[in-house]
Amino acid sequence: MLVDNLEYNTEREQLIIPEYGRHIQKMVNQAVALEDREERNKCAQSIIAVMGNLNPHLRDVPDFQHKLWDQLFMISDFKLDVDAPYPMPSPEELAERPQPLAYPQNFPKYRFYGNNIKRMIDVAIKWEDGDKKDALVITIANHMKKSFLNWNKDTVEDQVIFNHLFELSEGKLNLKNSEEDLTQATDFIKTKKRFVKKTHKSGRGRKRY
Repeated sequence: MLVDNLEYNTEREQLIIPEYGRHIQKMVNQAVALEDREERNKCAQSIIAVMGNLNPHLRDVPDFQHKLWDQLFMISDFKLDVDAPYPMPSPEELAERPQPLAYPQNFPKYRFYGNNIKRMIDVAIKWEDGDKKDALVITIANHMKKSFLNWNKDTVEDQVIFNHLFELSEGKLNLKNSEEDLTQATDFIKTKKRFVKKTHKSGRGRKRY
């Protein structure tokens, strides 16, 4: 009876990379079993082509072919002996965990300023003293004030911004005794409200599907 020939997934070999399916697994197993090296090489190239067609969105990713060959060796349980364009990785190498990435924000208590503000401060520090540098520092301070106000605050004293700028620049940009006035908080809020109104208005009258 046909029922006797049915296969259940629980009785089948466990897939090493399930995303490629059982047909790829069987093709790899057949390639491993081939005794002729030239035939194995041809079969491996064919499998790589099929695996690539299953991931067309990754064709522009750097080292895409390298990744496919690594996966092919993994599916073969590192038993496939072929002339590959890349060396076969070891199981230990693929199982190795990447080093944890350091958090890019040097001042986590001022996260609301963002990393771009810190980069701007680092650039300003390197500039020679003069009118251009002074204008850049004031611009940075205004951006900091705007970011601070976007952080659910209605108002902030300029001196608070100057203190934060002094701290973030490690004392190299000092506006504490400056007579410069930053943009008024109300002006920032008005600009924000105008932008929100315009955004809401532009969405009116459009058909929604």
